[in-house]
Amino acid sequence: MLHLDRLCYQQDGFSLAADLKIAAGDLVAVIGPSGGGKSTLLNGIAGFLVPRTGRVLWAGQPMPDHPGERPLSILFQDHNLFPHLTVLDNVAIGLRPDMRLSASQKAQAVAALDQVGLGDKAMSYPRDLSGGQQGRAGLARVLLRQRPLLLLDEPFAALGPALKDEMLELTRQIVQEAGITALMVTHDPQDALSFAQYAILVAEGQAQAPVPIGPLFDEPPLALQTYLGRRAP
Repeated sequence: MLHLDRLCYQQDGFSLAADLKIAAGDLVAVIGPSGGGKSTLLNGIAGFLVPRTGRVLWAGQPMPDHPGERPLSILFQDHNLFPHLTVLDNVAIGLRPDMRLSASQKAQAVAALDQVGLGDKAMSYPRDLSGGQQGRAGLARVLLRQRPLLLLDEPFAALGPALKDEMLELTRQIVQEAGITALMVTHDPQDALSFAQYAILVAEGQAQAPVPIGPLFDEPPLALQTYLGRRAP
């Protein structure tokens, strides 16, 4: 379980509070108006921000202070691919940043590429990949790291609708099969509904506790109505 225990983050005059729990294996959309604090929430969980008050706990234990020691992976819109490395090396770096891989570790990286449909692109470079293929490479690295928590900050927002739907479905299938807990920031209500079981509404300096996503969109609170540009039914 991920527990955000009476957290408060402050950055450049902006303040965000969060006091909530997310069960292991849940898929959660983080939604709300632009500038409301969605990325701040993810950055805080990742350890890039130091809270003014409160703690981030995983499985009942406080998360380490250093971001690299936290049991999580992050997938951004640019997928964090290194242009000078092959696709295989970009994935394998998730296991060992120094790239001193054993034969078994290289085999794991190849298997991860196969799982996302990039087995034939192992020796290509990021410049040779389409946007969707770059997203698959980033996803393969996440798989290889085998961290129990995944943070997604609009990783497929730049893709066209059909390709974005494909990547969201692939990601959803993979994280569910692996039992990974995932939080995905999105501005697109349809993406949220397609991917997640629950939603955290972030608005007016507060990250609300997660609730089932369907009923939330069926009867949105005022802050969500304003964001969606409509009134509740």
